[in-house]
Formats: sequence, structure tokens, C-alpha cells
Amino acid sequence: MPMETASPKDSSSASSPFSSPSVTALLKIKIISWSQETGLPVSVRVRVGERTFHLHRNPLFYKSGYFKRRLIETTQLELPQSFPGGPETFEMIALFMYGSSTLIDPFNVAALRCAAEFLEMTEEFCSGNLCERFDLYLNQVVLQNWDDTLIVLQRCQTLIPWSEELLIVSRCIESLAFMACMEILDPERRRDRPVVTLEALAGQAWSCEAANEILSQELWIKDLIALPFGFFKRIIGSLRRQGMKEKYVSPIVVFYANKWVLSKKTIQYWESSGERTSDANANDKVSTILQGVLDLLPMREKASRVIPVGFYFALLSRSIGIGLRNDSKVKLQDQIASLLHFAQVEDLLIPSSRVDSDCSSMELATMESIFSTNVSLNMDTNNAPSASNSTVAELWDTFLSHIASDPKMRPKRFMELIETVPISCRQSHDQLYRAMNTFLQTHLDISQEEKGAVCKYLNCQKLSQWACIDAVQNEMMPLRLIVQALFVQQLNTHQAFKECSDSFRYAQSGEFSGSLPSSRCPNTKSQYLADSPYMDGAEPGSRTLSFLLQKDIAVQRCEFSRKEYESTSFRIQNLEQELFSLKKSLQLQKTSKRTETLPTKPQSTKPYGLQSRSLSKNRNPLGHVTGCIGSVNFASQRKYACKLLKIFRRITLFGSRKSNRKPGVSSLWGKPM
Repeated sequence: MPMETASPKDSSSASSPFSSPSVTALLKIKIISWSQETGLPVSVRVRVGERTFHLHRNPLFYKSGYFKRRLIETTQLELPQSFPGGPETFEMIALFMYGSSTLIDPFNVAALRCAAEFLEMTEEFCSGNLCERFDLYLNQVVLQNWDDTLIVLQRCQTLIPWSEELLIVSRCIESLAFMACMEILDPERRRDRPVVTLEALAGQAWSCEAANEILSQELWIKDLIALPFGFFKRIIGSLRRQGMKEKYVSPIVVFYANKWVLSKKTIQYWESSGERTSDANANDKVSTILQGVLDLLPMREKASRVIPVGFYFALLSRSIGIGLRNDSKVKLQDQIASLLHFAQVEDLLIPSSRVDSDCSSMELATMESIFSTNVSLNMDTNNAPSASNSTVAELWDTFLSHIASDPKMRPKRFMELIETVPISCRQSHDQLYRAMNTFLQTHLDISQEEKGAVCKYLNCQKLSQWACIDAVQNEMMPLRLIVQALFVQQLNTHQAFKECSDSFRYAQSGEFSGSLPSSRCPNTKSQYLADSPYMDGAEPGSRTLSFLLQKDIAVQRCEFSRKEYESTSFRIQNLEQELFSLKKSLQLQKTSKRTETLPTKPQSTKPYGLQSRSLSKNRNPLGHVTGCIGSVNFASQRKYACKLLKIFRRITLFGSRKSNRKPGVSSLWGKPM
């Protein structure tokens, strides 16, 4: 007997036979007709859930193996609570047993197939029985259509384990994966635009709204991410088995996590669907999904091409508040550490304002762990800096500039954070200077010794032009750093004038002087080298004597500048100690004049180095710790001003001797002033 089927376009959840009152009426009519035709009364009572059905014995006995076996013993049966589909499905099965056509659609076919299997309605007991007919409908109708397959798969959630044992779930998953692959391949050329990827989000911080905007272009992906995670996970596995490229698979996983983990509307969705849960239960659900998502995402370098690192940071930020398992959190942090050189400043986890202190926040501890892991992964045995290491170092220094304003962060802790990334990785110290400047402006009460300890990591030779100028004018910086910045600025200015002069002479006379490498950038060759008449067609082994002499002079100048800088740094330290001693003596003289009636206080006999350390605690009238220059009143302390002027004249004379000395005579510079 043929079955009547309803088109899915004409059926919905409201028009499904589950909610149709006509099934009950049709079954009553069939029972009355059977009694009139055979003259037999109803003799079997079947209870399903809260409903009881009074039926005839013969229709049940000849079409169901379950009833054929049970009706031998009794005429009163009660189906278990686990009966697939409940009383509504049994009502449709009973209608078929009485010879009526069965109206099926994607909304009820899964329940009918599971119920027919439970009742053993196979070909063994009746030709053309329900099991075979429902399988035929599933294979030839449902699994050939994307929407029908999704409907059946969603209905299978309440039919487990029957739907799993009958492979209805597996067939739906494989069918959806196959149709998704066909959507990517597009053999019929129906698509008017390429399939979406995450390349548009690679250069910016992760945004749920931007991801949703991209997702709106692909409705089939929206259908997949609406599925429960158990089904979704199996679909992703099937997509990879069937050969879909990772650049198309990974965005689907990312969109799923964006919807169920990162979106703020997740709890509202659960509430609207009738699953009103507490915050703890909601966090448990999110944590479970997040752990599953991490298992689906590609790891290490495979992820760098398809997934923005900002997405991993967004997951990490979400995991802090939901209690993610420790092993999953470590796995996520290791993944971020391997891709850290692709990150942006906006991706980093900045401590929230609700935390009392940044230095004790979970965000800071997490970021410190990630950067430490990255350093251990990327630094080779020689600790040689690379482009990626330099990017990570600059990123870390920028992060430090955000947290340096925490008033509870002590200098020792700040220095530990600076050392998280080795100083050798930093090709530029501009961001490090910003972080130190922010820290010093926030912590005005620290001593000069602490200031010097914090700023000891700063290398003025790696500062840009603007940073050098700012450091010279910055009263918060130690005197040693200010003088070093002045010296580096002088060297840079002198070298700039020299390069301009050399270029001008070569342009005018064609001399070889413009081809010398820069002392500031010794690895950079002159742009005029190829045009030099001394190098025209000459091999490296046949270079002229003039070229070799010029090269030796350039190397000697570079080495001389380095030694000169080191010598100057040592002299600056001695001068700084001398300034501290002068300041101490002036203060003692001033104190003795004010207390003439009292006995003269003997001068301290502390060692020379300890005197400078004790002076670091002196403060100005406002209570702020200052450098030795800023704390001296030049109008009232004329004697001290004269001594100070002599010292700076010695520094000026020290810098001017370079221009009066021939470059080749470097041994004369070793004499102390």
C-alpha cells in the first residue's frame, strides 16, 4: 500500500502529524470499520505514556514481531517510557497497521523509523513493512535535500540511542558534509562570490559583530553552527575526511565558537529555548563547548594561515571567567605563544578596572606566562635576535606601558616583567622607554637608586631621534641616562653631517667617499657603490688599494665610536658620583650655618659609593625625589654652580676632542682626562 508523503515546503512543525488532530480521528474510524467488517470487538489494550489505545489483535499480531511475541501471553500491554516518539508516534504506527496510508515528512520520519524498529515491523513479518518504507524515504528524499537533512538530524536528538543504532544520525552527518563540500567546489558554477574566509579579520582585533557580518553571507554555515556540539563535531570530522581544505573548515569552527562561547546572547538564547539555567550551569556549558572547540582547531603554524590570533586571545579572555580546565587553558596559551608574532596590541589581555591591582591580576599572570613560553620556543642557543623576536619584544613593551601606571607595582616587580623578554631581543627601545617613563611618572616616591635600577635596561643607542630628545628633556630620568642620551644624540648628529658631506663630495667629484658604510648602520652598503669608478667590473679579490684603505678606516671608526661610547659611560658614572658628593657637602655646609650655636656635626666618613646612595633619599620642598641637577638652587649655591659648570665643560671638551683627532690615531684616546 503506497504511503502519502508531504512536501517539506508544505509542512512545518505546526502542520506535522505530531500535532495534527486528524490522526486520532482517522484511527477511531479505522477501528470502527474493522469491527464492522470482521465482527470482532477490540481485544487488546495498549498503554503508551499517558494514553491508552484499544485495538484489535490481528492487525498487531501479523505486522509486528514485538506484538506477535507479547500477545501470546496477555492482551494488556504497556510500552516502556523509552518508546521512541511517545503516544503520537504509536498512533501513526497503529493507523498504518489498520491499512491506512501514513503521512510522513522530515519532521516525523526519524521517530517513525525508530518506533518501527522497536516494534520489529520488518519484511520478515509483512511485505512492504514500515522499516523498509521509511529507509527508502530517508535515502531517496530526505538525504538528497539540505533542509530536510538538517530537520531530521535535529529531531534525532530526542531519539538517541535508537537514531544512532539505526545510523540515521551518521547518514545525515555524511550527507551534510558531502553537500557542504559540493557547495565549496560549486561544480555547477552557481555561486556569484567566493566562499568566506577569515582573511579580512587577520589584521584587527577580534570582533563578534564583524564575524557575524561575514557569516551572514553564507547561510549554509549558519545552519551548521546552529546544531548541538556533538553533531557539529562529527560534521567537522566528516568534512576533513572528505577532503575539504583547512582554510574552509577552520572558519566554520571559529564561527561556532563565536556564537556559543564569545557571544553575549548565548544565555539569552538558552533562556528563550526553555533551558533556564543559573550562571554556574551556563558557564559549565560554555566551558564544555570551549574545550571541544580547542580540540577541533588546528594547532601551531597550521593555524597562522587561516585563524587570526586575536580569536585565540578572545577565547582566552572568555576562559578566565568560566573556569576552563587547566590542561585546556595551557593548550590555549601554548597556541597563542606560537603565534604571538602575528598579534596586535589590541589583542592583548589588559587587566580590568575591577581588579584592585594590575600586578596581582589574572590577566597579567596569563600574559607573562604566554610571553615566557614564546621566548623559550623561539630563542635559539645563541640568543640571537630575529624579526619575530623583535616584534614580540615590542609588543611586550607596549603591554608594559599599559600596566606601568599601577601605583601598587613596585620597582622590583616591574624589573622582573621587563626581563620576561630578553633585552637582546629588542632592536628598538622606544616602547621600553615609554613604559619606563610611565612607571616613573606614577611612582614619584622611589629613590634614585631604584630609578637607576629600573632604567639600567635602556640603551640610548637603540632609541629613535624623538625618543633621545625626549629623554634629554625628561626630568624623571636619572642623570646618567640623560647624559648618555646627549652623547648618543651628538654622535648621531655628527654622523648625519658626515654622510651628507660625503654624499655631496661624491656627487660633485665622483670620489669614493660616498660608498663607505655608515657607522650607525655598518651593515648597510652605500647606494653609490655600484656606480663607483673603483668598482667598475672589479672582483672582490682585485679591489684597489684605495678601497681597502677606506674600508679599514671605516671599520676603525666604528670600533672607535663603540669604545668611545663605553668610555664615556664609565666617565659619566664617575661624574655622577662626584655630583652627589658635591651636593652632600653643600647640604652639610648649609646645615652647619643654620646651627652655629650647636656643635659642628662631623662630616660623614662613609665610603665613596655609599655617599651617593644615601643622597638618593633627599627630596625637594614638594616632597618629590629629583635628580642631582634638579635639586640644586643655582642662584643661591654659586660655588656649587661653578663646580658643576666646570664638570660640564670637561664633558664638552671630552666630546670635542674627537673632531681634533685623526681617525687613525685611536690609541691617544685611551688617556684619561
